[in-house]
Amino acid sequence: MHYSPPLPPPPSNTLFHIHFLPPFHHPLNLNSTTMDSTKNDVAFEFLPYFRAYKDGRVERFFGIDRVPPSTDSKTGVSSKDILITPETAVSARLFKPTTTNPPPQKLPLLIYFHGGAFCFGSPFCSTYHNHLTSLVAEANVIALSVDYRLAPEHPLPLAYEDSWAALKWVASHSGRQGREPWLNDTADFERVFIAGDSAGANIAHNTAVKAGVEAEELVGLKVVGICLVHPDFVGREGNVHKSWFFACPETNGSGDPRINPAVDLRLGRMGCRRVVVCVAEKDGMRERGWFYYETLKKCEWDGVVEIMEAKGEEHVFHLFDPTCENALALLKKLASFINQE
Repeated sequence: MHYSPPLPPPPSNTLFHIHFLPPFHHPLNLNSTTMDSTKNDVAFEFLPYFRAYKDGRVERFFGIDRVPPSTDSKTGVSSKDILITPETAVSARLFKPTTTNPPPQKLPLLIYFHGGAFCFGSPFCSTYHNHLTSLVAEANVIALSVDYRLAPEHPLPLAYEDSWAALKWVASHSGRQGREPWLNDTADFERVFIAGDSAGANIAHNTAVKAGVEAEELVGLKVVGICLVHPDFVGREGNVHKSWFFACPETNGSGDPRINPAVDLRLGRMGCRRVVVCVAEKDGMRERGWFYYETLKKCEWDGVVEIMEAKGEEHVFHLFDPTCENALALLKKLASFINQE
């Protein structure tokens, strides 16, 4: 049975998309110089991607173009949209490669979380659709790209809750009796990987930790590894970007284990045995990725962590220049990590 998520049509003006929500009374005064009584005052902006106003308007400038699911003419990768949680309208795009292993062998399953400071981005936009199509073709995996709810309309921890719900939904197919036939027929639930870029890498990490702590909720599913591309955490100095406070108004900053794994008492129980961290030399988040790598090596977690650095590259360069040499090398690294015996 095919489930189509109840998503709005793409905006007629694809330059930006405006949402409306109740006027902000945000506990953090993010920009005191602009927050006065006029309706056009900016509550927070992360240009060139996102702007939120005090009167409740939210403008998103990235990830608002929607491409339909399809069969890619170049790679043969097929995709379709599914509804995961009807109560919250959390949905996803599912990808399947053109080739499958001979029966009874199954394909690894990749669960992917897009980036966007927890405030923008979508599995249905061309950037992430194309990236997942390429990754699925390269790694020969089934992939589920999750459309978690975005802040500020849905502040954290809702994105974490949606991501956990997606993982549990996947686990419900481990007996081959789930709602989605592609998973029932093709996925190897003993070879599950969780991945993401930027804020999505943060979500992937936190989901993996919960998978270890609450393993009884995932009967029949084994998370083998996680792939964190340019992850959004704190660094050695404990500095937290304002976007985190905006997306997660309940946070206490660098003492919050969701943004600072070094203070997470559960880190040693992370529910996978392998981790790959990918950083970029000119990325402002580069040091955060290295700090995460070093934190994992020092903690009680007994898995294997490796790191790959792309020389001369900026944050999420592979999304905006997917055919460059370093982007292709990153794709091959992720594919080899997933298929490593």
